[in-house]
Amino acid sequence: RYNAPPWPKEERRLTDSTRAIACCSLLCSAPPTPSFVFSRVLLCNAVGAIGTMTLLNVGTVIVTYLVTTTALCLYLKSEAAAAAAAAVVTKSASPAATSILDITIGNLAATSLLFFNNLNILIAICEIALGKHIAKIKSDYLVLKKKYGGGNEWEGCVAFLTKPLHGGLGDAFKLDDTWSWMWSTYALYDPSYQNTEAFGFFIDVGNGWSTIPPGLLMNYAIIYGPYLLPITEDSSIITPLLVGCIGIASYWQIMYGTYIYFLSFVWNERYKGFAPLEIWTFVGLSNGIWILFPAIGLWACYRMLGEGSFDVLA
Repeated sequence: RYNAPPWPKEERRLTDSTRAIACCSLLCSAPPTPSFVFSRVLLCNAVGAIGTMTLLNVGTVIVTYLVTTTALCLYLKSEAAAAAAAAVVTKSASPAATSILDITIGNLAATSLLFFNNLNILIAICEIALGKHIAKIKSDYLVLKKKYGGGNEWEGCVAFLTKPLHGGLGDAFKLDDTWSWMWSTYALYDPSYQNTEAFGFFIDVGNGWSTIPPGLLMNYAIIYGPYLLPITEDSSIITPLLVGCIGIASYWQIMYGTYIYFLSFVWNERYKGFAPLEIWTFVGLSNGIWILFPAIGLWACYRMLGEGSFDVLA
């Protein structure tokens, strides 16, 4: 019964969330009839749902994935520690740290490796997308270069991280759309990532296909190695020797590839034309992660091989 005026031309260009809020405001100013009370309730729920959807973007998916997977690993590790302490099955004294908090801060090296391995698995999946959808990445890069090139590359990075997933969580599993866009955006700083003849393209695609199994193996060893694996160490194939050898090979591959990539980036002077802060943040910091954490992994694997045990991961 309340005839609201048609949407002005400017208002049609508003985002869905702003439009819903505007509509809700119109209803709130309407006469308090029962039908409008019901409409207000429906619209308030709709606004809340839209607000939730606006939070579902590439950046929040990445953060949620990292928090969830790392927390799950730490929970499983605390459960394994508690089971070992209760059964007194370890060779040495029962482990004192059994809570998630104790497990998390008690061995920061193991916690940091869980975090990095989970991050690397996600990026490895994106690197697989780099190889499978390079044609789309090239075309999207040209669009982004036209829009953000010439000094606005940082805006392109922010646009990617805040890109809404309009299709819901299903979009988080779309390699050809959501995650291939990562490389189109990164190519704004380093065009070699849309060039199949470049080293950066091949080293990342190679890492994508080869580093997921070692990362899963290392996570398994961190979670269960110090507590439950000694029960069946005579028959178990997950030994410190196996994990140490594969871990050293994988972490060295990742770290060495990053060193060579940095050398290629500097040698070809791809940093020219960008502000130092942008290069240090988007290229230096983001890639430096793949030097720092693999170095911790190499140290842990060296300890495993030298001591013949998983104690360094406890």
